Amino acid sequence: MTTARLQRLAERAASVSDDGGPFCRRLLDGLAESIAEVGYRNTTVADIVRRARTSRRTFYEHFSDKEACFVALLTGANTEMIRQISAAVDPSVPWASQVRQAIEAWIASAESAPAITLSWIRDVPALGAGARRLQRDTMEDFIVMIETLCDTDEWRSAGAGPVSRQLTIMLLGGLRELIAATVEDGGRIGDVTEVAVQASMALLGPRSQGG
Repeated sequence: MTTARLQRLAERAASVSDDGGPFCRRLLDGLAESIAEVGYRNTTVADIVRRARTSRRTFYEHFSDKEACFVALLTGANTEMIRQISAAVDPSVPWASQVRQAIEAWIASAESAPAITLSWIRDVPALGAGARRLQRDTMEDFIVMIETLCDTDEWRSAGAGPVSRQLTIMLLGGLRELIAATVEDGGRIGDVTEVAVQASMALLGPRSQGG
């Protein structure tokens, strides 16, 4: 997709990774590694700088605390996921095929970093104001993505678009909780691909467009 709104999301993903320079990237990678091994709650700034092979001074030059580093990590991860999903969808194919393309890209992105995926869903709600802003901003970005992907000639000709904001929010909440529950239960995220595709089609398809 090349719409202006999705392009802005892609540019934001790039800026999160690049603006802080190599030390910032190393710190974010250090946090991601620690989350994968011991979880966010058990991670300390000392763990992050040790894995990043840098100093506390360098850490505090980039981030005010662990939570600020976490918010930056998740901002980058979520905007990159949006970029991958948007790039995977071919707007010229039937709408149902587009749903499958989007879900498969979503699952692949989540499966590439299951610890980060689960930490986003389980740890963020317990954090402070910065994390709550992240939740709102990320939800809005995903809403924009879905509304944009479903607002095309192909979707309108099938009677399946545009998609309402309410349905979009229901879809997002359901997909995230399904992925979280699967990871917590020790399952593979990829195993829920088919049910996620079918549920998304049921919500977004022509028969569900009543308002």
